Amino acid sequence: MIDALPVHLVDDDAGVAEACRYLLEGLDLEVTYWPGGEDFLAGADLQDPAAVILDMRMPGLDGTAVHERLQAENACLGVVILTGHGDVDLAVDAMKRGAVDFLQKPVGADALQHALATAFERARAHAARRDILARAGQLSDREREIARCVSEGMTNRAIAEALHIAVRTVEVHRARVVEKMGAANSAELAALWQRLD
Repeated sequence: MIDALPVHLVDDDAGVAEACRYLLEGLDLEVTYWPGGEDFLAGADLQDPAAVILDMRMPGLDGTAVHERLQAENACLGVVILTGHGDVDLAVDAMKRGAVDFLQKPVGADALQHALATAFERARAHAARRDILARAGQLSDREREIARCVSEGMTNRAIAEALHIAVRTVEVHRARVVEKMGAANSAELAALWQRLD
């Protein structure tokens, strides 16, 4: 699988987990097995981009509770639900919580691979947005105003008029914002800022 991320496998059924792990490792994926939700939440780095394959019915914290904790932690994980006890309501609820797919056991390699590819995309997008937010958090109020104006396609002169400041001041702020945001130019800054909306 191209551009794969690590995969967390959370399932209390060791036999099912072993079969799934064998399948995933056959796809050259790095797999970490967790026998329960508590173990996973305590041991995994939830801020590292990855995918998690989550069983819904487990003793202790079930899949729904684990998924809620991942949301509360703003975890950087693409979630795939894999269960032998699925129903429509459970699937709809999981998808509303942001799961990328809801698969029934036993699952085939193609379906799992497709779901994981989507989970990897989701995790990467989440990580990228988190990084942009962190950089934007370092901007002053004035710099954020400039960035917003740049993202709206405003020229330096239009920004200066809108903010009642000199064009040269806009140029200085604009250059500083481009540098702080790690953008190559104003067009890239605008694209980054628009991803925050």
